Amino acid sequence: MALWGGRFQQPADQQFKYFNDSLRFDYRLALQDIDGSIGWAKAIHSVGVINHDELAQLVTALTQLRDEVEPNLAIILQDQAEDIHSWVELQLIKKVGDLGKKLHTGRSRNDQVALDMKLWCKAQVRLLQGAIRDLQAKLVETAEAHQLAVMPGYTHLQRAQPITFAHWCMAYYEMLERDHGRLVDAYQRMNTSPLGSGALAGTAYGIDRDALARDLGFECATGNSLDSVSDRDHVLELLACASISMVHLSRFAEDLIIFNSGEAHFVELSDRVTSGSSLMPQKKNPDACELVRGKTGRVFGALTGLLTTLKGLPLAYNKDMQEDKEGIFDALETWQACINISGLILTDIKVDTERTKEAAQQGYANATELADYLVAKGIPFREAHHIVGEAVVYAISQKKALEALSLAEFAQFHSAIQEDVYPILSLDSCLGKRCAKGGVNLDRVAEAIATAKEKLGLG
Repeated sequence: MALWGGRFQQPADQQFKYFNDSLRFDYRLALQDIDGSIGWAKAIHSVGVINHDELAQLVTALTQLRDEVEPNLAIILQDQAEDIHSWVELQLIKKVGDLGKKLHTGRSRNDQVALDMKLWCKAQVRLLQGAIRDLQAKLVETAEAHQLAVMPGYTHLQRAQPITFAHWCMAYYEMLERDHGRLVDAYQRMNTSPLGSGALAGTAYGIDRDALARDLGFECATGNSLDSVSDRDHVLELLACASISMVHLSRFAEDLIIFNSGEAHFVELSDRVTSGSSLMPQKKNPDACELVRGKTGRVFGALTGLLTTLKGLPLAYNKDMQEDKEGIFDALETWQACINISGLILTDIKVDTERTKEAAQQGYANATELADYLVAKGIPFREAHHIVGEAVVYAISQKKALEALSLAEFAQFHSAIQEDVYPILSLDSCLGKRCAKGGVNLDRVAEAIATAKEKLGLG
């Protein structure tokens, strides 16, 4: 039974009913709808719409209903109700009779669904923050175990300067820290309750909306009823947070796909997160990483879809806004799954430190050190840059590393290059000189790990 049938003389066509109904996906909001209904029952009791005994009956029945469905929300899908709000109300009427029909007094499905979505989004933020912290802890653990694993750093996918695998891990720790911070900010902005805004003009009952908001776990009530029922910024912002974070996870996955390739062979991923080929017995494919990379587009799509849906909608509520749910449900589930699998990807990862060191010694990654050496001898950097460029061209032609050139060969390019150049060109020197905060110096990386462990509460 629909909750709005009095105005209509014909039943809804079954094709329209399926097109219109949302229970098949908004059943996920059951607990939030029940909690909001308990809060609303208290609010209308405070203004005399229901008496104390009626309030007690409603709260008891709603609490029982919550206990019945919480272990398995999918049981709701056996019903034919239009949406989760209708389902809760109809179940309540079954439990308490006509008293259940009083609950919707002064309330609209417009402020009801706005409330449910905010409550659900707030709960998801807490879960996602925990998942991010878990992945950060895994990155810190991996970094701590590989502080001496020297590898090439890249720009333009070309070997640039030597770094460590630990430094690489901590780069993603920092990205996730920003992701966590965005969730903190988003939570603050969504922490206002729209309940009591009615359909668009506010409720006709003198309810203390701020007290109701606090009862439901919000900081305060929203300030404008028209905005309250049409606002989906919190959904957009969460989708934006998810999209930015998925960029980070996708880059993490892509790096590991490259590192895991036969050409690089810097790392070997665990059998637990790889798969084989149905044809080629030798294959060990980084499917977990590829799926993280692939699912990124799915999350982007949810954000783009909702932005497009909301663009140009007139105030206040329009049924278009029902399209916010499937995208956010899927996107946040996908995001959390990708965060969790990224932690598993790091579990039992094997770093081939000999191979990474060998690669770091190739590609003339110490060329900048030679330029800095010349600067220390009083040569302007731009001139030093040119000199080293010529030396690199020569070394390539001789198929030698820079540190393998003799003093006589260096003398072709500048007389200032002396015997003391060779220690400067070593990997240890390349790492050690990068000692400013955030650099790859081993002590700075160790400090970054220690700071992260303290922040995460790791022993």
